[in-house]
Amino acid sequence: MNSLSVRVARWSARHPWRAVVGWLVFVALCLVVGGAVGINSAKTADYRVGEAGRAEAMAAEGHLERRSAEQVLISARSGALDSQADKRAAEAAARDLTARMKPLPEVEGVAAPLWSGDGRILMVEVSLKGEERDAKDKVDALVAQTEAVQKAHPRLLFEETGSPSISKGVDQQRSDDLALSEAITLPVTLITLLVVFGSVVMATVPLLLALSSIAAAIGLSMVASHLSPDAGVGTNVILMIGLAVGVDYTLFYLKREREERARGGGRLSAEALVELAAATSGHAVVVSGLAVVASTATLYLASDVIFSSLATGTIVVVLVAVASSLTALPALLVVLGKRAERRARRRAERGKPARRARGEGGGRIWAALLRPAARHPLATLCVSVLALLALVLPLTGLKITEMSRDTHSREIPAMRVYDRLNEAFPEQRVTHDVVVRADASRTREVTGALRALAERAGRDPLFADGSRIVTSADHRISVLRLKVPYLGNSRQAKTSLDHLRHDYLPATVGRIAGAEYGVSGDVARYADYPAHQNSKLPLVIGALLLVTFAMTVYAFRSVVLGLIGVVLNLLSAAAALGLLVLVFQGTWAEGLLDFHSTGSIGSRVPLFLFVILFGLSMDYQVFVVSRIREAVLAGVPTRQAVLDGLRTSASVVTSAAVVMTTVFVSFVFLHIIEMKQIGFVLAAAVLLDAFVVRIMVLPSALLLLGEATWWPSRTGRTRGQATAVPGPAAHEQPVVDVR
Repeated sequence: MNSLSVRVARWSARHPWRAVVGWLVFVALCLVVGGAVGINSAKTADYRVGEAGRAEAMAAEGHLERRSAEQVLISARSGALDSQADKRAAEAAARDLTARMKPLPEVEGVAAPLWSGDGRILMVEVSLKGEERDAKDKVDALVAQTEAVQKAHPRLLFEETGSPSISKGVDQQRSDDLALSEAITLPVTLITLLVVFGSVVMATVPLLLALSSIAAAIGLSMVASHLSPDAGVGTNVILMIGLAVGVDYTLFYLKREREERARGGGRLSAEALVELAAATSGHAVVVSGLAVVASTATLYLASDVIFSSLATGTIVVVLVAVASSLTALPALLVVLGKRAERRARRRAERGKPARRARGEGGGRIWAALLRPAARHPLATLCVSVLALLALVLPLTGLKITEMSRDTHSREIPAMRVYDRLNEAFPEQRVTHDVVVRADASRTREVTGALRALAERAGRDPLFADGSRIVTSADHRISVLRLKVPYLGNSRQAKTSLDHLRHDYLPATVGRIAGAEYGVSGDVARYADYPAHQNSKLPLVIGALLLVTFAMTVYAFRSVVLGLIGVVLNLLSAAAALGLLVLVFQGTWAEGLLDFHSTGSIGSRVPLFLFVILFGLSMDYQVFVVSRIREAVLAGVPTRQAVLDGLRTSASVVTSAAVVMTTVFVSFVFLHIIEMKQIGFVLAAAVLLDAFVVRIMVLPSALLLLGEATWWPSRTGRTRGQATAVPGPAAHEQPVVDVR
């Protein structure tokens, strides 16, 4: 009863209004400080990995890096630009557009207008200054000029696209999607909590605490971004994980407080009830929160700015959610508890019977669900494990790719124009940048080798005409730009990259002694990122398994439970990933889930699933096994403790799983395919973990193991290790120390 969680809860219980006001001040302070320091967004250099990253760094060294560009398409509003008069009007409009674009401070230069092969569309390309990642913030100035030219030439149609405008459109779509996700999640979560607690006030508390935790985490994440830059996904993960764990942690605490209230029969004060909940569920919240933090921290080992951003957002929001459950929640429980006591006294004074508090419950439903494991543990274990392994089978056909620009939703206007651009100007689809760094004295030799490479590529049908060589001012860096008339995610584009890297470069530039070279560009990025991630995968997964095992052993002093936790987490994660492959790599669910299959899974999805699921699974593992261990320490035989612990925790685990699933399922409605996949696989994983692993597999395994579950500790062989609750109510209600 002297653990940190109990001491903090005790202070909050004795000074409830100070704790509530202090929490609100903390949230406000986080937002103010975060707004003051601002967010440190990741730069282009932060995304560089593999050969493509090294080539881009060399090009940047010579100030030859690729500039972001916008393309403006000029066409007829109806029909085609067939007549010479129409063509002259389009060319005049292009000159007008060029004259307006060139003086803009955001513009690096404007290329000469280019007619499409069929003469139906005229294109003007505008290059932007500065960082590639910052280009989307400069689009508005260009769009304004395009609109002005449109007004001056109403008979023509002006359409703008490019990486910056597509990125801006994706950001806007993501913002709209998140608003939709919140509109779905919040009411469903509130309804679930109303069913669990039967009280509007008690149902509102978890939701408000979760939202306040999210607000504080957003502010803190801005501060944290100055240590680890934000890749633009931090807010997404804070909303997704924050609502899930914030409600879960509060739910665990609230349910235990209500159980103790029912068990005490009105004899315990509100403060004593809070201390009891803090000593049991409060401690479980701290352990599970630290487990999520520790497992998520393994994402930093991936050496990837996006994974680091995901890890930072998750860690910050989980720590804040834990803090809220230990400070603001106990204070609110005392305030609400005293109000309930006053109502009870008034009812007693009026001669009305006291309202019966909800207790531990269990119910016939949970007894029925647990009956197979209780009566036939071996058969239940075998059947449920085989069912999960069946879901794992599709994983053998897993195809991982980097989700490219071509996979974005066509509801973004710039993407529809992008499709027209690719159709009209196929030679503009993909560009490979061959970057060479050598001593300045070897410039002529390097240029000759690059020309020889361009000649080889010119004879290859996978490449288009129009290659060019540029050299830095100091003559140390040279770049050959080769065009490919295929989309970046096509088989032909990938094959052209292989030809460059494995055939043409070694036979030309590779023969220059001391020359460093590499290929960059969109296709190279899409190829190198999954390769980089796969190289880090063993390190991350190994660290994840070790952390999960260590946290479980620390929490329960049992090597056996540590091994069980690792195996069950692997099984549920693999089953969920297999289900993801079954749904998203095929086309049968496209209409059902509103997506266009790429025949692959996003490269970030599997690793993110494993890391986050391992952390979230610890929520259920810690909460369920804590109840079992608590009963064992109180002298209950292991078999009965397993059944009682699962029965009493089943409703809260299920409620938590429903809330978490609702949050994740809402992301399936997003347009971004990778976010759809993440939402689907996390929702599937949580459901499998809560309804199969925790109700079928775990109890069966524990019942078969019996007292061996607790090896090497003596927990299962020791009885009556209960310690009394200090204070005035100590003689009325014992509590077990589960630390």
